[in-house]
Amino acid sequence: MVELKVRKFGNSLGVILPKEAIQRLNTAEGEKLLLIESPDGAYQLAPADEEFEKKLSQARDIMARYRNTLRALAK
Repeated sequence: MVELKVRKFGNSLGVILPKEAIQRLNTAEGEKLLLIESPDGAYQLAPADEEFEKKLSQARDIMARYRNTLRALAK
């Protein structure tokens, strides 16, 4: 377990990740991270997957266009 301290950065709050955490997350400055909440209320930090985000966006677009069809098929 790594203890992080919340600090003020301008008008925002943030934390500084230690070098070991950055290496384990396989991330670098400027890259996106996801803060994921589990059903039990715990949080997990994970690197963002750009390819997955693109596919998810396409799936949402398809679901929006074919909403009525999908609703009829769900019956």
